[in-house]
Amino acid sequence: MSTTRRRGRPAGPASGDTRERILAAAREEFSARGYDRTSVRSIGKAAGVDAALVHHYFGTKEQVFAAAIEVSFAPAQDMPAAMAGGDAGAMGERVARFMLRIWENPQTREPLLAVVRSAVTNDTAAAVLRGLVSRTVLARVAGELRAPDPEFRVQLAAAQLVGIVMLRYVVKVEPIASADPERVVAMIAPALQRYLTDPDVRP
Repeated sequence: MSTTRRRGRPAGPASGDTRERILAAAREEFSARGYDRTSVRSIGKAAGVDAALVHHYFGTKEQVFAAAIEVSFAPAQDMPAAMAGGDAGAMGERVARFMLRIWENPQTREPLLAVVRSAVTNDTAAAVLRGLVSRTVLARVAGELRAPDPEFRVQLAAAQLVGIVMLRYVVKVEPIASADPERVVAMIAPALQRYLTDPDVRP
């Protein structure tokens, strides 16, 4: 019986360490090069493996990007729990503080910045990000609301938060870029509260 195997394909079960090394390299490549200039070959080189191994574990570049950003967005998936706990009258404040806490922490901010930079420069990357956010964050947050038109409300709140993220962390427009985080929370919480709970908010 022949023992020949396809180049780049592991002989045994997938190695978790190898997979994680490829994901880490992918995040670094997408951050440094953007989506367009990153290739499966460059990811493999950065991870110290053959490009065929990257294809084996993840498939296409689009699928590698999706896997990499899912890890980056893992902290945001706790937002529904943050919304559910506590007084409904302070929901907007809890959501604002939750998002600012993620973005103020360098360990969670840097992977997210890499995702956003890729998404704003490439339609494919934007579509992957949109699908992930809709599936893992927005839909789950909408499920926590006890108000009419929950999807519309969540999208309004998300638009507010994305605007803050872009101005404060991506393009760094002053004075919002250096404003005290608690001041930012205090300013945007009332708008978020209205979007999420006001009965007059409707499409």
